[in-house]
Amino acid sequence: METDIFIDKLTDCLIERKTGNVVETEYSERIIPITSKDIQGWKFNWRTTEENGYTIYELFLKDDDVVQGRISLKIDGGVADVDIVESAPHNYGHEGDYIGVGGHMFAIACQISMEAGCDGVVAFTAKSNLVEHYKEELNAVEVMSRRMVIFEDAAQRLLDKYIRK
Repeated sequence: METDIFIDKLTDCLIERKTGNVVETEYSERIIPITSKDIQGWKFNWRTTEENGYTIYELFLKDDDVVQGRISLKIDGGVADVDIVESAPHNYGHEGDYIGVGGHMFAIACQISMEAGCDGVVAFTAKSNLVEHYKEELNAVEVMSRRMVIFEDAAQRLLDKYIRK
């Protein structure tokens, strides 16, 4: 699958667009299988990634159960391999409720990679029009045509911004 999420801004956690306030977040692995209701309004079919053996992680505001974004990945070949990453429909574009969801989702992938002993390294395939964007915003490196990797230093930068443990 191709990664198609615009990194609007690397922020210190998420920022509520209307107020400019930084909000605390948490994430968790999705345990219950995705249902039709869970994917209404989303661009991607999250059931397919689940059926293909990827684990889905969801981002929430602290003490809130509304999903702000999702990422699916699996540890493969010494990296966290991302299949899909997406902001929730209410966070799409320049009118979305929160700024920073895209960067946060990649930080979660880096954290999962770190926990799995992969040094925070994350790999994904970018849509062709986003390759340069991911190079600039995530410090990702294109290792093959559209195949991108976030290496240790870039991963640490994302972890420092988004993951507070």
